[in-house]
Amino acid sequence: MLDNNRSSQYCAPLTSADWNEVDPNLIATSSIDTTCTIWEIETGKPIAERKPTKGTVKTQLIAHDREVFDIAFSKINSGKDVFGSVGADGSVRMFDIRHMEYSMIVFEEPNRKPLLRLAFNQHDHNYLATFAQDSPEVYIIDIRIPSIPVATLKNHNGPVNAISWAPHSSCHICTVAEDKQALIWDVHNMPRPVEDPILAYTAQGQINQVEWSSSMTDWISISYGKNLELLRV
Repeated sequence: MLDNNRSSQYCAPLTSADWNEVDPNLIATSSIDTTCTIWEIETGKPIAERKPTKGTVKTQLIAHDREVFDIAFSKINSGKDVFGSVGADGSVRMFDIRHMEYSMIVFEEPNRKPLLRLAFNQHDHNYLATFAQDSPEVYIIDIRIPSIPVATLKNHNGPVNAISWAPHSSCHICTVAEDKQALIWDVHNMPRPVEDPILAYTAQGQINQVEWSSSMTDWISISYGKNLELLRV
């Protein structure tokens, strides 16, 4: 059990977790208490933590101002040290475990709406995707050109709930939403606008989650209500 709670009276709920694929001994967690924590599994101890500071400090830590909703490791550089997070303050931030006193804001939602999820491209590590609360749009961000989305995917008619990059391709991503649709997009023409998805599937209910199989890349799983469906691409 990984437990960093220092108070028996209060324990902030976790919102997300991500296992490091390069170093399976590391796992990242995020919480509504604005913290991001990197754990070492073998010892059960946190090796790096980002949280608001109190009192006088030499270096002001730049953390999310509000709840953190998602966290994910990036495969950039070694694939071990860099991770990103999104939260209720409407920002996408990137951190390096080796230099936790610094962070980089790579995107801020124009209306400062909470960002719920992020996903890093598995092949072109400069790209990530994210979406805002109650929004039908998905932003594609190039971390080399922060602040401005390189593409915005707009064909959903209801709030997006989940996203998943293709594990075998740098230019395909699947998005699912409350409009019951699972859409697959080809983004290889970025920064030219991506107008329409290349594939679409309509489920029997509002789709909550999607996962693109890394071992059988022709298959995508979606879930809605009490149902799990496997879709062949």
